[in-house]
Amino acid sequence: MTDHPSPTGCGRPGPGQEATTTDRAWLAIACELAAQCPPSDTAFSVGAIIVAEDGTELARGYSRENDPHDHAEEGALAKLGHDERRLAGATVYSSLEPCAKRASRPRPCAQLIQEAGIRRVVTAWREPDTFVPGAQGTELLQSAGVTVIELTEYADAAKAPNRHLL
Repeated sequence: MTDHPSPTGCGRPGPGQEATTTDRAWLAIACELAAQCPPSDTAFSVGAIIVAEDGTELARGYSRENDPHDHAEEGALAKLGHDERRLAGATVYSSLEPCAKRASRPRPCAQLIQEAGIRRVVTAWREPDTFVPGAQGTELLQSAGVTVIELTEYADAAKAPNRHLL
């Protein structure tokens, strides 16, 4: 965990609504988490936080936190039990769009998010075709009924620890 204070307030938009100040605060922290990733020439540095509907942080993770193949969302979800009831109302904040395809593991992050029952994702940056062409995690999530909000004003912060790949 970082020493950042948790964003306050739990005003959450419903499906199709705009992001809140709280969404922006959590996404900014997710972008900062990406800077903690061990550098890689073969994978993006990503930070992710899972926040319950009441504003409680459930878990956070970053790419390669415990294993060279770990993705941020995957790592955060692994810290929670499969029976975590608060996941159905939770939001995943990720500096990069959750992956829809993976080169290193069979289940991409978008699928893991769906399987966990999470219905809302806020992200900063769409995954470029650098490693896995045609990723389209946003489309995969939306087709499964997950609300995805992209806050492009955070894209530069999400790209910062990945400049060497762009």
